[in-house]
Amino acid sequence: MSEIRCEVCFRHCILNEGRTGFCRARMNQNGQNICTGYGRITSLALDPIEKKPLARFFPGSMILSAGSYGCNLACPFCQNWQISMADETSVHYETVSAEELSAVVLRTEGNLGIAFTYNEPLISWEYIRDVAKLVKPYGKKVVVVSNGCASPSVLMELEPYVDAMNIDLKGDDACYREFGGSYEQAKETIERMHTHCHVEVTSLIIPGKNDSEEWVEKEAKWLASLDPSIVLHLTRYFPNWKYDLPATPKETIWKLQKTASQFLETVLTGNMI
Repeated sequence: MSEIRCEVCFRHCILNEGRTGFCRARMNQNGQNICTGYGRITSLALDPIEKKPLARFFPGSMILSAGSYGCNLACPFCQNWQISMADETSVHYETVSAEELSAVVLRTEGNLGIAFTYNEPLISWEYIRDVAKLVKPYGKKVVVVSNGCASPSVLMELEPYVDAMNIDLKGDDACYREFGGSYEQAKETIERMHTHCHVEVTSLIIPGKNDSEEWVEKEAKWLASLDPSIVLHLTRYFPNWKYDLPATPKETIWKLQKTASQFLETVLTGNMI
């Protein structure tokens, strides 16, 4: 049996024939790295662009949003764990070809384009590319909402097609070691993609994990060194999936907003209900 090494993200999963990787959406099929999640849609909705969240990319627009299943992280506070932690046997999906999805994008009235979101879209990067090739000639925009943990080779494939990204920056290296992920790869994605498309960054602020002024100041300074106009979203955490920590106090978010605003032009708050 031949084994292959998946190069889609930092995990570099070694896949034996017929086996899927950590993300549950890529498989060794006859020695080829196949995206088994290709075109498998679990969620499809017309959303305000601000829900991605993107605040400075065609504000006031609606965008068709599509999600599949699987993720290369396993954040214990995931809001979409029912699909991000699922595989093909544990979630309902419909198979929608790139041609079929692009047709929906084009016929949906008042639609800016397509956003790949809800689970981690970059594990199915081929589908993003194929849909984008079909909708961009008609002036439609392509948005990706991602944890940013993808290899440079994947990003290179998508650079010609993606118009905007919202990328998570979850905390410092210690946070990524606990949550599972690559701090450096997420930062490298932000650094690379902000030169190719519109990029905004989201940090979910969790009590005792990434809620210190020192961390947010470091984050804001680093983003400002790339471009002080990058929008930072500081989002309030609520208990979900495996985490039952109390919700982040609103006062913490406001305090951190002031800290980050010393370095960035736009720092917005989220989940302040």
